[in-house]
Amino acid sequence: MIVDFEGLYNDLIANDFEQWQTTLPLQLESIFKQREHGKQAEWQTILAQLPTLQPSELNLNADKIKVGAAEDCTAEQQAKLATTLKQLHPWRKGPYQLLGVDIDTEWHSDWKWRRIQNHIAPLKNRSVLDVGCGNGYHMWRMLGEGARLVIGADPSQFFLVQFHTIKHFATLNNSQLPIHLLPFKGEELPRFTQVYKGLGFDSVFSMGVLYHRLSPLDHLKELKSFIRSGGELILETLIIEGDDSNVLIPEDRYAKMRNVWFIPSTNLLIRMLQRVGFINVRVVDINQTCIEEQRSTDWMTFESLPDFLDPNDSNRTIEGYPAPKRAVILANTP
Repeated sequence: MIVDFEGLYNDLIANDFEQWQTTLPLQLESIFKQREHGKQAEWQTILAQLPTLQPSELNLNADKIKVGAAEDCTAEQQAKLATTLKQLHPWRKGPYQLLGVDIDTEWHSDWKWRRIQNHIAPLKNRSVLDVGCGNGYHMWRMLGEGARLVIGADPSQFFLVQFHTIKHFATLNNSQLPIHLLPFKGEELPRFTQVYKGLGFDSVFSMGVLYHRLSPLDHLKELKSFIRSGGELILETLIIEGDDSNVLIPEDRYAKMRNVWFIPSTNLLIRMLQRVGFINVRVVDINQTCIEEQRSTDWMTFESLPDFLDPNDSNRTIEGYPAPKRAVILANTP
């Protein structure tokens, strides 16, 4: 395996997830065998060669997550670290500052966090699951809010390496931080409330996932099965204008993305959530993504939102569909 999961197993036992802990090691072993990546050896070398530097601070509540300071290393060490971090291009979710190195990511993920943080149930002492977490930026923000356990799921082993690069430095001052990333798709997670009696997370996030799923109702049912009774779902997804019968199913690509299948209106999405059993469903934010929030940088040099929009009309995608607009919807389990 690329990384060691012993810390995760210990945290699962400490947080009443020991039933899951007994089956997880074999599942992880199977996942890594099934999805053996050609860069695994390269990534393991990068992680193994990260310098042992002692960070003087860890600020998870800043928009730019700050791990250590420039004064914690020599100029030579900082330059070498910057080179190593550039080897892990592209950096999509952030931003981060690692020992004085600014990682200017494609997304201003801090903007999304600001839009949701005053609406969600306080995360202090809660167990949290982030489905489709990317490299874990929002997970760090959740931990900064005082969550007792944060687990992310994303099938990309590349994001797993980026996450552990940050965690390597963030945990040097700590015996263990209760934050972990699993290289799983959401559908590969257990249906906790169905399989394990009384087991589930207090808060479950699904941000930027629903429109990538061929069966959006199945995704909503999965999310519900991850949440304990009375827990909260935080759902962020692309939406279109319209009533409860409006949905956009792109003919081919949407904003140059092949894997966008289903973009509903907020009214339709509310009905879907209610149909699968959620209660207290409410829309707390609607926002059209702007090119200042998602763009190419030195840390993500590929095409980004400005390339995905009609050059003559920023309210349309290059294909002629409505430009990306996102809603945040909260809901609870009975």
